[in-house]
Amino acid sequence: MLATLVIGLREGLEATLIVGIIAAFLRRNRVSLAPMWSGVGAAVLLSVAVGFGLQLVERALPQAEQEGMETIIGVVAVVFVTGMIVWMRTHARTLGKDLEASATEALGRGTAWALAGMAFLAVLKEGFETAVFLLATFQASSDTGSAALGAVIGIAAAVLIGYGIYTGGVRLDLSKFFTVTGVFLVFVAAGLVLSAIRHAHEAGWVVIGQQRTVDLSWLAPNGSVQGALVTGVLGIPADPRVIEVLGWVLYLVPVLALSLWPRAWRPAPARVPFVRAVVAGGLAVAAVALAVGVPLAASTPSLPASVRLDGDQTRLTAEVQGASGTVRTSGNGARAEIELPASAHARVGRGGVTADRWRVVDDQAPSTQPSSLTLDDLVGLFGRIPVGISPSTNPGPFTAAWSTTRTTTVWTVAGGVLDATSTERDVLTLSGGGLPSARTTTLDRDVWSVPDTVVERAAQRASSAASRAAELQLWAVWLPLALGIAAVVQVLLARRDHRRATATPASDPDTTPSRGEPAADPMRSPAYAAR
Repeated sequence: MLATLVIGLREGLEATLIVGIIAAFLRRNRVSLAPMWSGVGAAVLLSVAVGFGLQLVERALPQAEQEGMETIIGVVAVVFVTGMIVWMRTHARTLGKDLEASATEALGRGTAWALAGMAFLAVLKEGFETAVFLLATFQASSDTGSAALGAVIGIAAAVLIGYGIYTGGVRLDLSKFFTVTGVFLVFVAAGLVLSAIRHAHEAGWVVIGQQRTVDLSWLAPNGSVQGALVTGVLGIPADPRVIEVLGWVLYLVPVLALSLWPRAWRPAPARVPFVRAVVAGGLAVAAVALAVGVPLAASTPSLPASVRLDGDQTRLTAEVQGASGTVRTSGNGARAEIELPASAHARVGRGGVTADRWRVVDDQAPSTQPSSLTLDDLVGLFGRIPVGISPSTNPGPFTAAWSTTRTTTVWTVAGGVLDATSTERDVLTLSGGGLPSARTTTLDRDVWSVPDTVVERAAQRASSAASRAAELQLWAVWLPLALGIAAVVQVLLARRDHRRATATPASDPDTTPSRGEPAADPMRSPAYAAR
């Protein structure tokens, strides 16, 4: 509830301040406010429709697609809130002046409907950001009802405060207000980054870095105030994973530093390209150090190519070359060789790992069953007399015709045997022995198989190797790639700032305050009625 309340208060106050500045300008110039209110109303309705539309679309999707859409909504919400924080910190001091300049230009076109369009776009921007951000926060919240109530209270409070500022009845230091709420929203957005990464994993998009880090159940027990704050407001789960913690830290640290960095410590415009170049160099060095210093591990283990069997055979050896191979079995005085053709190959999941599977069906397998059966033999085979045979009218013995199908299935990982089974299905046709017509029944049996304990150990070994390789890939490939992209972005921004610095005169007499005259601060102007 607290997170959505602050979101509604912050976004709502931004919108009401923009509307208040435009309304004050129109009132000073004796222009009707009706077109402006029309634009505001249309923007509010469209923003609400966007929020409900996204929610309805998400509910209509299957579970995996829902997780994917929640990931996308979370990412968009993080981008919006980050842009909002950065934009407000950059333009807050000149917001009133910029809006009045735009309003003067719009009014100069000879129609108040241009101002209506200006108000519409301004409120639509804030409303759309609020809808997406609140929707992402609802998805991360365990109590949707209280989250919705917090949003309503926050927006209502923003409207009242904005109206009070407009009429002069409320005096608020907006600079401090936006700084404090901005810091809080940075932590909320960092929680959304964490939630988005978890949704991406549940959607099957992110499979690396899923190792557990710390157990926070002691810090955020269910039903406690701490749990509501840590999990409900900040979006931090009790079992954060490696990639989730990494995303949380990589977002929180730079954005929080940007929000709290004192204005007096900011470099001069001429030095901004140099600072960006230094940052880019640091990011590049970190990327190279990780890429070179973190070794990559094999993603698959070295499982043995020969395993013991239970059943008619006692040992199996596999020789795999790509999508084909050969399996040899031996034991109990018998040997067999089975070809594994490429046509019988498939990549499947087995025991929690991805394996190569061959399934070979032999419809002409030789049968070792007897050609004549008595009633006692039937009871020994089936555990009972088959249905349709009566000892009184069908005393036997019976002539037995057998048709045997043998199915051999082998699973391997990187050429090593993960599991293997061989089963037989005997189709028995009985005739004679008093039967008026032939009777057909089936008999299934396991020929041989790898013991369950051996399969479990092999699957665990393969899963551990895959997890280890994925973890190292995160640090040796993906994180350096992200740092490299960030370095390239800083280089491009440095070039842009350098061009701007060389193209802009060092001083402008129209915008530079005279000696001894303080610069205007629209955040404290009468339009805001704030001190």
